[in-house]
Amino acid sequence: MGNNKKRKEKNHKKKKRKATAEQNLALRYVHEWAFRDSPPASPAGDAPDDFAPQSSHKIVDPVVFELHCHSNHSDGFLSPSAVVERAHSNGVKVLALTDHDTMAGIPEATETAQKYGMRIIPGVEISAIYSPRHEPGAGDLVHILAYYGSSGPSRPEDLDNLLLNIRDGRYLRAKNMLLKLNKLKVPIKWEHVTKIAGDGVAPGRVHIARALVEAGHVENLREAFNRYLYDGGPAYAMGNEPFAEEVVQLICQTGGIAALAHPWALKNPVTVIRSLKTAGLHAMEVYRSDGKAAGFGELADTYKLIKLGGSDYHGRGGHDESELGTVSLPLATVYQFLKMARPIWCNAMKDILQSFAKDPSDANIEKITRFGIPKKSKVCHTVNCGKDIVDLCLSSWLTSDEKEENEFQAIRLMLADTLISNGVVKVFG
Repeated sequence: MGNNKKRKEKNHKKKKRKATAEQNLALRYVHEWAFRDSPPASPAGDAPDDFAPQSSHKIVDPVVFELHCHSNHSDGFLSPSAVVERAHSNGVKVLALTDHDTMAGIPEATETAQKYGMRIIPGVEISAIYSPRHEPGAGDLVHILAYYGSSGPSRPEDLDNLLLNIRDGRYLRAKNMLLKLNKLKVPIKWEHVTKIAGDGVAPGRVHIARALVEAGHVENLREAFNRYLYDGGPAYAMGNEPFAEEVVQLICQTGGIAALAHPWALKNPVTVIRSLKTAGLHAMEVYRSDGKAAGFGELADTYKLIKLGGSDYHGRGGHDESELGTVSLPLATVYQFLKMARPIWCNAMKDILQSFAKDPSDANIEKITRFGIPKKSKVCHTVNCGKDIVDLCLSSWLTSDEKEENEFQAIRLMLADTLISNGVVKVFG
């Protein structure tokens, strides 16, 4: 009897040691990527891992990821810089800015994040429609989060064209909403909505809701949505949303990670998730600060999707909005996300840099630097060898081992005779 008890205690200690080793491995891996330096050391006896090199120092601070938030480049209230600053004050170390159907705010967010030693994951929340029969205007409105590496999508024109078409549709959609409101004897002026949205920002429902509040038709944003603007509501309208499966496929083809946003808002979540998984969906949101996503973790497990989450912060203020960094992602989840994403982002970066090496034009410099390197960087104002731009781009995103891969070495050699002076490319030799 006593021997059995000792054996159980021994087995329990072994399991505990194994779990600790796995957690430490995940911690080292996440720290290595998030802070661009050596990861914390593993306890004696831990097996080495290909993804996380050994180190002599220990890091115990948590790495807070915020993977879903918005700025005033879509329907948020704060500038990208203000979002980054607020995230930093909340302890966020890695932030994905995911404005609706635009990536215009990411350069500003990236530049601000450099001041605080934060990482920015270039992201976008893409509006789409799920229709089992592929009928425009029918089915569930679906939002797909796309996460890219520091240099953005490997085929930026394809993604840009998709987003531009959606934004054009948002203008038409907003005008149709105003027509419906006018028929309901709730008049709103177009100029009022566009002024609230700001220059170059495609109007969304929140801008119309703010106009309703300012015009005195409702007391707050919640009432505007509950009375008029909810999905299928009396003033609701659709735009040029593409089919969700096509959006997921494009994200995969351009070197991004595709995640289903707030699945609990769908009318038929199981059907949508099953179809999008077939199209290549990598992940879905499961974690919320209010704990109201019960049951979706099991759905993610069923379809072998990584379980993510974020605050969906807009900067509205009030008790009904989660703060930046308040959705706590388990370390194992972040580890799984990065292990899946990093090879995809690395391959996308190779495609972008190889395109630049074959055609070191001004347009291809812009593709490299628009997200990964701030525009005020000295790279844009001094004479640089082309391979220096490659090195600067790689150092901002990849690990030492990844940077030494043969493909990147070959790109450096190809660009050895390429000079960039004040944005003008010259090739010698």
